[in-house]
Formats: sequence, C-alpha cells, structure tokens
Amino acid sequence: MRPVLPLSVLLPILLAAMPAFAEEEKAAPGRTVALTVYGDDACPKGAADEIVVCARQPESERYRIPKKFRHRKAEDAAGASWGARVQGLEEAARPMRPGSCSADGSFGQTGCTAAMLRQWFAERQRAKSDAAGIP
Repeated sequence: MRPVLPLSVLLPILLAAMPAFAEEEKAAPGRTVALTVYGDDACPKGAADEIVVCARQPESERYRIPKKFRHRKAEDAAGASWGARVQGLEEAARPMRPGSCSADGSFGQTGCTAAMLRQWFAERQRAKSDAAGIP
C-alpha cells in the first residue's frame, strides 16, 4: 500500500497551483475577414477584435474575370452564332412538333426516321472530331 501524504504537505502544493486555474482564457476575435490582395499591395490591418487573412495573387490577375466564370459553354455565351441559337431553340421545341418521334404532340410517330438520322450524323461527327483530336 502506498503511503498517504498528510494534508500539511498537499495544501501548499494546491495553493501554488491555484493561480494557474484562476487564469481567464482570452476571448476569440469577433470577426474574421478574408481578402485577396494583388501584386505588392499591403494586407490591411484589422481592428482589435478581428482577424484579417490575405490571399496574394499576381498583379496580372487584378482585373481578370474569376476563374470559375472564364470558361463557359459556347451555347451559353453571348457571342454564340445565330445558327447555334436557332438549333438550340429547335431542339427545345422538337418534342411538341409533328415529326418528333414521341407520344406527345400531333403526328409524333412520323419523325422516328429523322430522329435516327440526326443521331447517326451526330455520332459520325463526334467520331470524326475524336479521330482528329479536336476538342
């Protein structure tokens, strides 16, 4: 059995440790600000209750469109050709027109051969572009 220390030995040890228990933890900052700075611009200093985090980008990126918006599909671009726009509108309206090869719309059954031909031409064009290495 281990010997038990008397209270007169433990009391000074506990009193010496009390200031460590009594310390208050500092409060977390009230606000965090994330900024992007370009080139040699300085990162601004925050107020006493805020943290400022700066991401540095090269000067050439200052007036550029953000990367997530740079590459858009051709049919979504404002500069798409009229032919591409008309083709998109025709494809959107095709299920309700005669010759659509669907159960919807009038004479829907009459367009099945045309639909097969469109599919065949699209597959052939895709195969040609894959063979040529054109994206």
